[in-house]
Amino acid sequence: MDAVLTFITGGARSGKSARAQCLAESHAGELVYLATAQAFDEEMRDRIARHQADRDARWRTVECPVDLPEAIARETGEDRVLLVDCLTLWTSNLLLGEHDFAAASKRLIDTLAQAHSPVILVSNEVGMGIVPDNALARQFRDMAGRLNQQVAAIADRAELVVSGLSLTLKP
Repeated sequence: MDAVLTFITGGARSGKSARAQCLAESHAGELVYLATAQAFDEEMRDRIARHQADRDARWRTVECPVDLPEAIARETGEDRVLLVDCLTLWTSNLLLGEHDFAAASKRLIDTLAQAHSPVILVSNEVGMGIVPDNALARQFRDMAGRLNQQVAAIADRAELVVSGLSLTLKP
């Protein structure tokens, strides 16, 4: 199985996760879901439960809200597909936890370049809306946008999902 890096982006509720899951499930190997979400409230617990219910018994979930590069390095391997859902929540976790985002992003990019299995990464497109009205929101948008650019640059394949429809951006 080739180690192909696929980047899936789009707006909130656009169908990104469903598209990424479909791509992953087209592979015959083990499926590993790298979850970056944290359930701080009931609504988020419900969202996570719905995502889990959408995955069948082939999937194994690894929770990695902050240590995503380490989880990718640990989980990559022959006959295995990794699905990261999502980079946007990972960015939020790093920002709100006051982690060194530049160092974490570099570790992620370096780790992805060394992956020995297909990796599919999901991330929200954050640059198509208005400029946020507060400094924290602008900082988040800038961080997420830069990370999306870095991942898209090294990706073998990139897709934009809008209203459940996928548009190939790369190759």
